[in-house]
Amino acid sequence: MNPSKTRYGVTVFGSLLLLLSLLLANAVSAQTTWPNKPIKMLLGYPPGGGSDIVARLIAKNLGDRLGHNVIVENHPGAGGIIAADLAAKSTPDGYTLFFVPSGHASIAALKRKNSPYDAVNDFTWISTVTTYPLALTVAPDSPFKTLDEFLSAAKKEPGKYTYSSVGVGTAMHIMAEWIFSEAKVDVVHVPFKGGTQPFQELLAGRVDLMIDTMTLTANLLKDKRVRLLAVTSPKGMSPIAGASTVADSLPGVQFESWLGVAAPANLSSDITNRLNKEILAVVNQADVRQRLIDFGGKPQTSTSVEFKNRVQKDIDSLSKVVDARGITAN
Repeated sequence: MNPSKTRYGVTVFGSLLLLLSLLLANAVSAQTTWPNKPIKMLLGYPPGGGSDIVARLIAKNLGDRLGHNVIVENHPGAGGIIAADLAAKSTPDGYTLFFVPSGHASIAALKRKNSPYDAVNDFTWISTVTTYPLALTVAPDSPFKTLDEFLSAAKKEPGKYTYSSVGVGTAMHIMAEWIFSEAKVDVVHVPFKGGTQPFQELLAGRVDLMIDTMTLTANLLKDKRVRLLAVTSPKGMSPIAGASTVADSLPGVQFESWLGVAAPANLSSDITNRLNKEILAVVNQADVRQRLIDFGGKPQTSTSVEFKNRVQKDIDSLSKVVDARGITAN
């Protein structure tokens, strides 16, 4: 055997071992030192809306526990697709999170054939934060006192009345279409990008009915700036004592929305588990729990697997409404 070749082989092998050990050391270091800089949390809706309010509450308290700021970045538009796409294509290093509304599932149901990402598998599902119904409200001076009154008027004059949502394909839009399909009425959809614009248009009389998250609507109800017709939660589970439910008028028509935290796919299990643990701790803080309740929600965390399964289940069920109503993105 040629000694020089042997020495060369040993040198190469030794170099490879050194390189491998350095890579492993860096990987372990990244795990043990995370986080060592601010974290961004992407959100697909503008400031001021229900999702934004809860995102900032969770981000602030999560940052306090992690020792680094968690900064909410708003990327509104396209029913949340812009933010979701950014999140899906981000590096799975724990420094990009995605604050996910249940609208993620509804927009996935709408755009199954041409979505820029896989709505389930392109994300690491960390935990839900809260669940809540959607609320159907009218302006304080509206002639309608109940959902039955509104549906009766809409049946008599098809196409006269309007309702708002925070975008085509959002949970609000699809839920409304389910309601009006079951009631056999024609109510015109007026979509917005989110935030407080639907409420402003409701008060201005340019839309007749607003369907939005209880997160946004709770304070409006408390201040009597809107009148509640019904909530979409299952009968007997409304967060507002005595509130009528959609199921009271249309049995079986019910939906529970949610908000949660996700990240790009392939986030390490160590960081996923750490985030799940810290989010559980945040939601269990007395002050945070109370604020989530004040927003009309029910504080509720989950495991990563439970969250992923919930998203898939909602996509499947909402897809049936999309197909039945012929809802398209245009």
